[in-house]
Formats: sequence, structure tokens, C-alpha cells
Amino acid sequence: MKKNKNKKYKKVFGNPDRPRISVFRSNKSIYAQVIDDSSGRTLTSSSSIEKIFRDCKKNNKTDLSMKVGRLLGNRIKKLNIKKLVFDKGRYLYHGRVKSLADGIREIGLDF
Repeated sequence: MKKNKNKKYKKVFGNPDRPRISVFRSNKSIYAQVIDDSSGRTLTSSSSIEKIFRDCKKNNKTDLSMKVGRLLGNRIKKLNIKKLVFDKGRYLYHGRVKSLADGIREIGLDF
């Protein structure tokens, strides 16, 4: 019998007051998006493959994740959202995922 490996990660849920930040990490890049689960809409997103980060490929991936977090934090702040729910998915809260979260917290958002 095959187990559903994503079953234990389904507990994090965002609403209009506290949207969810979903993180996806690949070997080369990191992606984050802010989702309102009650309406099923993506409010904003940011990733390391955006045009402004093309010159930053010389940096290490942790520093790049911090910059992506700051960019996402600024975009969230423009939407007048102050509180969020952080969904790290199946990744450990360590390394690039932690850097992304720290970049968002630097802007002054709370989760």
C-alpha cells in the first residue's frame, strides 16, 4: 500500500487575514508565493530566476535566498499584509529556507 507523502504537510492553511507563504526549493533556485487558501488565489510571488537576480548568480544560494525573501517581503508590504503563515512544506527549516524566512522578517512582517 502506497503512503501519501504529502499528507502530513496539509495542516497549514491561509486565510484572507493571514495568507500562507509556500516555499519550493530546487537544486538551483528557490520560489515562494503568497496564497489565500480560502479563495484559492496567489496574491504575489518571488523567485531567484527573476530578471533582477540574473547578475547575482555569482553569490551563493543562501545569500540569493535572503534577497528573494526581501523582495517578497516588500511585495507583501505593498499589499498591506502584516501577518502570515509560513509553509515550508517538506523542507527542513535550515539553510536556504531559513534565509528566505529571515529576509521576509527583515522587512518587518510577522509569521
